[in-house]
Amino acid sequence: MQKKFEEYAKLLVEVGVNIQKGQNLVISCPVDCAWFARLCAKAAYEAGCREVIMGWGDDQLNREKYLHAADDVFDFVPEWRIRLLTDYAKEGAAFLHIGGSDPEILKGVDQDRLVRSSRSSGRDLKDYRQMQMSNAFPWAIGAIPVPSWAKKVFPDCSEEEAMEKLWDAILTSVRVTGDGKAVQRWQEHLDTLQIRIDKLNALRLESLHYTNSLGTDLTIRLPEDHLWGGGDGVSKAGVHFIANMPTEEIFTAPLKNGIDGVVYASMPLVLKGEVVDKFHFVIKEGKIVEVHAQVGEEKLKAETTLDEGASYFGEVALVPYDSPIRNQNLLFYETLFDENAACHLAFGEAYAECIKGGEEMSKEELKAHGLNDSITHVDFMVGTADLSITGRTHDGKEVPIFVNGNFAL
Repeated sequence: MQKKFEEYAKLLVEVGVNIQKGQNLVISCPVDCAWFARLCAKAAYEAGCREVIMGWGDDQLNREKYLHAADDVFDFVPEWRIRLLTDYAKEGAAFLHIGGSDPEILKGVDQDRLVRSSRSSGRDLKDYRQMQMSNAFPWAIGAIPVPSWAKKVFPDCSEEEAMEKLWDAILTSVRVTGDGKAVQRWQEHLDTLQIRIDKLNALRLESLHYTNSLGTDLTIRLPEDHLWGGGDGVSKAGVHFIANMPTEEIFTAPLKNGIDGVVYASMPLVLKGEVVDKFHFVIKEGKIVEVHAQVGEEKLKAETTLDEGASYFGEVALVPYDSPIRNQNLLFYETLFDENAACHLAFGEAYAECIKGGEEMSKEELKAHGLNDSITHVDFMVGTADLSITGRTHDGKEVPIFVNGNFAL
């Protein structure tokens, strides 16, 4: 297992953020996972990193803060944190986020405090978020188990067994076996994704129509100059990086005002430390006009009203039902993994790379091309074994994109 841990850390550093000689690396990590952050730092320095800057988080302290801190704490982001992120981003540092938390750590926390904290972060960290969404710097997200998360995924196991099982599931998802060939397997995977990306871009679709037995019946129009992407991205300095590890998706942006119908979630969603389940949206002219959930409805409604753009959509992502993650038959309770087990959509901000030349455009120019702007971006899963997606080209031709949950291209 130690070899696998080291291979995973090296994969995140050398392939995920693709650290360059002389480049700084900013790592954020839970304190409970410090041992793994040290492996990542070691791998970074061995690859020529200039300096590793650590930012520690703590689930329990974060919960205590939301429960007991002074009320005005949630209305601003400290200047030191703004400077830390934006200054390193502007100089071209790489950013690695190591996740690992209790999916329900914020259950029961005052909803108003969560909303105000999200709004202040969106406002005060606007420059940093805009640079990240336009790939101004390389960034990557990975995750490792913690006991509370492992027990949520494997409730019938002992803590030790649950941790072992979740480690196995994560390492399988990121193609790490301990043989030192993960980088080679990832390159082959990226090549496969690129073939499908090229096919979708060649179609120049006008719209997509989703249907399945859950009740989803949704039409999504796409911007005329949209681009499909996936796998790796390219920073403004020309460095290739993989933002999500694992990743199975091919994605683009919808036309902000171009979505109509109803869409049902196919899996639970962990949203700000609480599980939302059995939910669906009614959408008219791009806007979510109805939110229904059997579990966590108020939490979901709050997130879709954080700002004007939160009730519109920013991402359309295609993931085959027959994927390495879905085939493990696990609900991870972590969007990083669950979104790569099924087709998904995201309400909130769109990625600039989804429009030709978008990474060089201002916010106003992106809006003029039909992309949504928001302080949030929340992925939720809609793919099922019977999902059908039919594409329509600008000349009226219908093309099957998904049949029975998998690519038809």
